[in-house]
Amino acid sequence: MRHAARLLPLLAFAGALGVWWLVKWAFGWQAFILPSPGEVAQALWRQRSFLPEHAWVTLLETLEGFLLAIVVGVALAVAIAYSRTLERSIYPLLVALNAVPKLALAPILVLWMGFGAGPKVVMVVLLCVFPIVLSTATGLKSTAPELDELIRSLTASELQAFRKVRVPAALPHVFVGLKVGISLAVIGAVIGEFVGATHGLGYVIVASGQNADTTLAFASIAVLAALSVALFYLLVALERLLIPWARHEQG
Repeated sequence: MRHAARLLPLLAFAGALGVWWLVKWAFGWQAFILPSPGEVAQALWRQRSFLPEHAWVTLLETLEGFLLAIVVGVALAVAIAYSRTLERSIYPLLVALNAVPKLALAPILVLWMGFGAGPKVVMVVLLCVFPIVLSTATGLKSTAPELDELIRSLTASELQAFRKVRVPAALPHVFVGLKVGISLAVIGAVIGEFVGATHGLGYVIVASGQNADTTLAFASIAVLAALSVALFYLLVALERLLIPWARHEQG
């Protein structure tokens, strides 16, 4: 059963490649319209020193923005969970900010912060802070009633209750937001690189489109997909390490 579960993602990946190849074969498109999986693999090999260099830039921007989003998001979530007034004040602003098309903000961030890593990091924060706030606040406010009774019976201080009961109980919710956020973080870094960048995979995609080098653009997208999957499953592994009981409860 376990081996079958491990084979399923490989089968899905092979199926996607098969559909991709069939679409190209059926329409007879040239590589500048839709490259084949083999042509993309050849581009990945040819650019084996070029693409990792730009992937490293995107990875750093993603991680910096994601870590900053965790700090900001958790702080806001704690404020929301412990203050009804702040919840009513902050939530509408967060929803409004989340509804703004982030691509429209990219040129403004470049105007304010220049062409360095700053706009990309801020874009990552803007994209992934909302799910982190939402899931963390939900977890902190969803402590089981029996745990609340235990806290009161032990006359624990609010800080003790927060550290030893509320935070551990909220961790499954927190990791839901983190796993959503890490995928959005990669997207945010790439959106930031679409405007005013000279490095990063987003810059490579834009430059490839301008040069009609669709194969290189697809190769960059493949690297981005692999990066997103790797970061997501690193968080899954961290979740299983820190809160193994949550997996058994879900099972």
